[in-house]
Amino acid sequence: MRFALLLLAALAVLAPGARAEEVDLELLLLVDVSRSMSPAELEIQRRGYAEALMSDAVAAALGRTMTGRIALAYVEWAGEHRQTIVRDWTLIEGRDDLDAFAATLLDTHTVTQSRTSIASALREGAFLIGANAFEGLRRVIDISGDGPNNQGGLVTLARDEVLAEGITINGLPLMTYDARGAAWRLDDLDIYYARCVIGGPGAFVVPVTDWRDFTAAVTRKLVLEIAGAPVERLIRIQAEPPYDCEIGEKIWQRNRNFDVLP
Repeated sequence: MRFALLLLAALAVLAPGARAEEVDLELLLLVDVSRSMSPAELEIQRRGYAEALMSDAVAAALGRTMTGRIALAYVEWAGEHRQTIVRDWTLIEGRDDLDAFAATLLDTHTVTQSRTSIASALREGAFLIGANAFEGLRRVIDISGDGPNNQGGLVTLARDEVLAEGITINGLPLMTYDARGAAWRLDDLDIYYARCVIGGPGAFVVPVTDWRDFTAAVTRKLVLEIAGAPVERLIRIQAEPPYDCEIGEKIWQRNRNFDVLP
């Protein structure tokens, strides 16, 4: 109920009679900046998104949409109620807009925060989509992360609330190895995302196992999302039920006495 009321309040921001701007896609990039990410990894991540947005492949994908127009926003997230809008909703109509958006990412410094609340990030993402001034034929949340949910309630409940709003969720699980976060690592994070996080028409997961592949993975993911690739062309992670979608909370309870918490 609270989630629905928040969305209604957000929609009321539009002036009476105001008409939302029509676009092919409303795409929200939700990017993990929890403490399990090292400063070097955060730099690779921010730069990787910028380079992907400036790529020929993404510009070409934009040209393959019906109108050549999308709405794009970039938000960093960590624990519950810890989301930072780095670039608010922006109309993207061509390469110049993509380059300007990317420049904002390169000019902004990332600040890490504690905990990992995918649930809170997804709810905030749906709120931001509902509150913007655009009307997309498709609405997509693209969420990256290097670990499972460990705060903010059941991730599956948040996922289902978002899906009920007609928003598709795609995942970019970061499965690189770092000794710093070994105690918090989930070896099958791609399966976790597939079973517990993503959903909606054509939803898919693109795992990253090596930071050297990050920019290529983001580029591929953006192309699929912007161009609206047919479902049969998407590559998914398959998993047989059951899967413990509360594994992140259990890892947190096991390791909560560590000196450094993600």
